[in-house]
Amino acid sequence: MLKIREIYESHVLFDLMNHPEVFPYVRQKAYSHDEFLFLTKQTIEAEERGELISRTILDEWGNPIGTINLFDVENKTGFLGTWIGKPYHGKGYNKLAKDQFFQELFLELGIETVWMRIRKENIRSQKAAEKLPYVIKANEIRPLVYRALNPDLQNEVYDLYEIPRDLFLLHLKRTDIQEEIQILEA
Repeated sequence: MLKIREIYESHVLFDLMNHPEVFPYVRQKAYSHDEFLFLTKQTIEAEERGELISRTILDEWGNPIGTINLFDVENKTGFLGTWIGKPYHGKGYNKLAKDQFFQELFLELGIETVWMRIRKENIRSQKAAEKLPYVIKANEIRPLVYRALNPDLQNEVYDLYEIPRDLFLLHLKRTDIQEEIQILEA
């Protein structure tokens, strides 16, 4: 489902990213294939320096369909950035990618908190985030982070969401227990 980013996927990912329902919400925008190739090389180099974590999202046949990233990695935290190509919307890839990515971040890489900033007009992403049982809307409980994202009080652009390591791990434990119960009942 996820793999480390590679240059050869750039053409397919660039085509998917440019859809008008995807492009406005992509953090690393590229207006040409060459620019996307350059951004991908920069992303790979930034990951090698420990500045971000980036993975390609794959469908069940191993085709690249989007990316999931942890940007601005600092003090065991970072900001999530995810996009999936329009043909793959509504098929469950978002939740699967996030679950797998969070397991890697929290269990293997020592991340403690993942932040999500979602544009207030991006209803699709807000609904997707709020479906996840380990996500907390954090506008009011993390006012310093929220104000850093929205310095202009008259023009607030983003909602803030938080995924704490402990809440995600609790979700994993609950999921394991539910699976064990289903096996015992079968």
